[in-house]
Amino acid sequence: MSLLTPARRRFSPRRLAPLAMFEALATPHGVDRYLELVHPMLTVRELRAEVTEVRRNTADSVTLTLRPTRQWKGFEAGQFVQLTVEIDGVRRTRCYSPACSQYRADGRFELTVKAHPEGLVSQYLNAHAAPGLVVGLAQADGVFRLPTPRPDRIVLISGGSGITPVMSMLRTLCEEDYAGEVVFLHYAFTEKHVPYLDELRELDAARDNVRVVLAYTEQSTGGDLHGLFHQKHLTAAAPWHADAETFLCGPPGLMKAITSHYAAHGLAGHLHSEDFAPAPVVPADGDVTGAVTYLRSDVTATNAGETLLEQAEAAGLSPEHGCRMGICFSCTQIKTTGCTQNVRTGEVNSDPDVEIQLCINRAVGDVTLDL
Repeated sequence: MSLLTPARRRFSPRRLAPLAMFEALATPHGVDRYLELVHPMLTVRELRAEVTEVRRNTADSVTLTLRPTRQWKGFEAGQFVQLTVEIDGVRRTRCYSPACSQYRADGRFELTVKAHPEGLVSQYLNAHAAPGLVVGLAQADGVFRLPTPRPDRIVLISGGSGITPVMSMLRTLCEEDYAGEVVFLHYAFTEKHVPYLDELRELDAARDNVRVVLAYTEQSTGGDLHGLFHQKHLTAAAPWHADAETFLCGPPGLMKAITSHYAAHGLAGHLHSEDFAPAPVVPADGDVTGAVTYLRSDVTATNAGETLLEQAEAAGLSPEHGCRMGICFSCTQIKTTGCTQNVRTGEVNSDPDVEIQLCINRAVGDVTLDL
């Protein structure tokens, strides 16, 4: 057996006792820290994946095919994974949704990552991802999934990088030979910004029950619809949408417009999307004091009691962020001094020079951020 095959071995209970002893001896690093010195895909506990294929189908996105280690449990169409890459010696974690069918036969999965202007990880992957890159991985999570049994009619709506989870849903339905009606409505700046364009056209032409509708917001020719979302778009794309289940993923403006439309027409129960917004912050009486200082930006603002991400944006700053609910870690920054409270757990942290997530922490008194 070669050095690479242990990554796929399954450990029997008989092996667990020696393994636990070895892990205790390996403390504080753990056995996987030593195994990765032999090969980064050799793991006992940790889930990792190797990039096996890289495609750049649009100017601002990269599509990666990944081969996970044996710990991978698969995913359901619509879910997301946390992917970790090391950039300049620092491990960075972000959330991405697999775009392939959940039934992919080779055990691999596909991610399409759009390069955002302020996106550290997305920019890195678009510029540097190559076959052989090994990344950290977490098991798939999320409740944005197709129901079982499948509804008779389905509308899939996406915008920008939100295409990936609904593309997975479409591919999964096609592999199931789903017989109901499906409309795939995607919003993009122009035709050249549409990932999977050729495949979408092929599915539209090959399947009588699948209709692909492309809406371009900055291109007045080509496509099927033009401009930002309007209720007439839904009427044109899926006139029966009131009798269907709709699955939505896209930028905040699109999500808000469509959510408002469905609510106004009594259809909120038929709309399914990821809710990337934390619960409103309700500070305890009397503890909203002090100021928040942003060192690198040379800005100081009175503490308003909101999350540090909201306060930074209110102060005119644009820190990198993603999910806004503590999942993707995009907004992680160094707190140099002061006390913060996690709005999800209530945990208070007064240690200096620690990383915190701006979207789920608020200031308790004076706080200084390296931002």
